[in-house]
Amino acid sequence: MGGAKATSSGSVGWRVADLLATKMEGGHFTEEQVACIIQMVTDGSMDDCQLGALLVAVKVFGMNPEEVVALTRYMRDSGRVFEWPQEWKTVDKHSTGGVGDKVSLPLVPSLAALGLHVPMISGRGLEHTGGTLDKLESIPGYRVALSEEEMRAALSEAGGCIVGQTSNITPADKRMYAARDITATVNSLPLIVSSIISKKAAGGMKALVLDVKYGDSAFMKTVEEARTLAKAMVDVSGGLGIKTTALVTEMSNPIGKAIGNALEVMEALECLRGQGPADLKELVVHLGGELVAAGGLASSAEEGQRAVERVLSDGSALASFRKMLVMQGVSEEVAAELCGEKPNYSKLPRAASITPVHAATTGVISKLDAMSLAKVCQKLGAGRERTGDSINLAVGIVLRKSVGEQVGVGEAWADIHHDTPLPAALLSKVAEAVVIEDTDPYPTTSRIAARVS
Repeated sequence: MGGAKATSSGSVGWRVADLLATKMEGGHFTEEQVACIIQMVTDGSMDDCQLGALLVAVKVFGMNPEEVVALTRYMRDSGRVFEWPQEWKTVDKHSTGGVGDKVSLPLVPSLAALGLHVPMISGRGLEHTGGTLDKLESIPGYRVALSEEEMRAALSEAGGCIVGQTSNITPADKRMYAARDITATVNSLPLIVSSIISKKAAGGMKALVLDVKYGDSAFMKTVEEARTLAKAMVDVSGGLGIKTTALVTEMSNPIGKAIGNALEVMEALECLRGQGPADLKELVVHLGGELVAAGGLASSAEEGQRAVERVLSDGSALASFRKMLVMQGVSEEVAAELCGEKPNYSKLPRAASITPVHAATTGVISKLDAMSLAKVCQKLGAGRERTGDSINLAVGIVLRKSVGEQVGVGEAWADIHHDTPLPAALLSKVAEAVVIEDTDPYPTTSRIAARVS
């Protein structure tokens, strides 16, 4: 291509202007050009204006599958890539995000109890509620910042760990991710896929399951949109040599009954006891079944599901979680209180006040607007408006009733956990999040709409 030049190291590089011209003229980048782009993004030789222009060009003109695989590979390789003992069956899971999504908390120890190794690198929440790390930090002493040696020890002893992303993991993605937010390129499919898969691939797993959500409270609004994203991620992850499947799951109503950090930890612990909400258990069992099969410990996803159900019911998943907590800084005493036969949840943060929300009419709950409830939780302090904001780990909402259940006029269908006086506007917002219809109670359907491989 015109514009090529010799770099000081003797390799062939390209001027940013020529690379931009290639994409803006509808062309495709070669593997070498993608490597050059990521190198310039990482070392800063591509300035912010050029990066913004590149992202817009990618959004407008797209990338072919080969380009996206190359982009993801070099983003992964822009920083530290973990390597684990060859004999370990390392697996991981990624969710595109949801309200009340605490699936990782019971899933990781369930997989560990079956002999898999799960080095999960997770994130913090932005906007409505905390992320997986915030939820875990509501457990006194839990450390999300582990060195690689500490991760290795946790994986050896407990089979799993859930840690934060360090500065040396996918530094190219960090810069590109920040630039996407201010260049209206957040919803570019090649950029979404490469961002998600590069971070997961840096964790050094051999198999991956994706939970791609759709619905009123998800990034993807329809099954078709979610399926398209799922297929793109499965293909790119497979292009990096990772066994990958995806489940497309519904995200309009909250997952489980708890929304808020410590409240979700309690619900996750109930799931680890083989109890808790059926929809939460369904996601844990089905996502886990995919990984048990991919890890070679079951002949099919269905057999893997039965294995996950077994460790949830017989206590071995809970025992793995207890080990995991201790390996990540929680005292033996606190771990025993939370994971013992008779749990003591007083060790977790508790809100000062609980205000019930009462039904205005009699009928059956047909909808619970997850995003409206999540935004109330953010206003209570459970989520962040800006990166770096502190959050209140105790506050949130717990549903007493789920979709399909009967409720009577004046009956409480939810509880708001709050530390400061509850504004009338927030109480009204919660009351408006429920739809009650004059119909017969009905069982809820599966959240799983499709499997993509």
